[in-house]
Amino acid sequence: MLQLIDMFKNSGYQITFVSASSKTNQSFALEAIGVQTASIQLNHSGFDDFISELNPQIVIFDRFMTEEQFGWRVTENCPNAIKILDTEDLHFLRKGRQIALKQGIPFDDSFLYNDFTKREIASIYRSDLSLIISEEEMCFLRGEFEINPNLLVYLPFLLNPITSAQIEALPKFEERSNFVTIGNFRHEPNLDAVLYLKQTIWPLIKAKLPEAELHIYGAYPTEKVLQLNNEKEGFLVKGHVADVNTVMQNSRICLAPLRFGAGLKGKVIDAMTNGTPCIMTTVAAEGIFNLMETDDCVLDNPKDYAKQAVLLYKDPSEWQFYSNNGFKVINERFQKEKFEKALINTIENLSNNLARHRQENFIGQLLQHHTIQSTKYMSKWIEAKQIQNPN
Repeated sequence: MLQLIDMFKNSGYQITFVSASSKTNQSFALEAIGVQTASIQLNHSGFDDFISELNPQIVIFDRFMTEEQFGWRVTENCPNAIKILDTEDLHFLRKGRQIALKQGIPFDDSFLYNDFTKREIASIYRSDLSLIISEEEMCFLRGEFEINPNLLVYLPFLLNPITSAQIEALPKFEERSNFVTIGNFRHEPNLDAVLYLKQTIWPLIKAKLPEAELHIYGAYPTEKVLQLNNEKEGFLVKGHVADVNTVMQNSRICLAPLRFGAGLKGKVIDAMTNGTPCIMTTVAAEGIFNLMETDDCVLDNPKDYAKQAVLLYKDPSEWQFYSNNGFKVINERFQKEKFEKALINTIENLSNNLARHRQENFIGQLLQHHTIQSTKYMSKWIEAKQIQNPN
């Protein structure tokens, strides 16, 4: 989200960031970078007055649930605003993989057809553009669901190149120690990965490296997560960290054994940016490497996973190879200049041909006509109930 904000600011847009969530001590100070902020309420007609007065040229919805809640209000009050859905990742893909894991059977395309799929793809059709963070997800949408490519834009993480001077300044192999994993504990794939580490993978690593520790970082750790902390086992739950770069640079290896999920994994990108080799599952690596060399670090069998983690932890030459490979991936596949320019050009072309673009998206028109009405009147019913029973 901050990368998108930075891109639009650099293109001359004035940005207003609105949210129904309450601010916390961990909220980013958007006002400090010149972004206006406002609070809004769910299922409340006050948003109609707000959006009408603001009269934006572009509205970006953060995930499909936000489009479901506010999309119809934007359509009614600002019909000429370009509506962009930032999917973040495909929630229906993550959900399908989670269902397969719980059932203990391999994931296949049949798991793509769940209730989240219907909601999320409907949101994609109702939007003028959808930002898709992973090439794998572009393939799912264009292939399995035959969505018009004109509705989709591939937009991965938008990163600056890593320079030779930056690489040289990073701590070397012998200056680092221990393993690290990181992730918001409100995100179910992260919680599952930590439990998987605790129960299956870390004991295998610890048996070969008795002096090593695994440091686990992430916001919002529950009591269940905190109780996993065990100094004797070297399994240390650290909780929230202000600067991910510092912990990555101090660590020798990052572990990302995600068993379900979607999109691009920020922890993998953070590791590579800081020269920290990452041992991944297939899900964790998805969309990041394409055809670039990663085979030895993408492993789904826990014994193989632990064996490779131990090898990289002990072998400076292997460690250096994968550290360098991470820099190469960042610099070749995620340079923001290329993707920012393409998106801004797409938006400008869309602005000049919005009526025709919408006319060609007939399924979107159908969904606007029918689904929006059910969402609209459900929201109005909730608002009326809240007025009758304010407590």
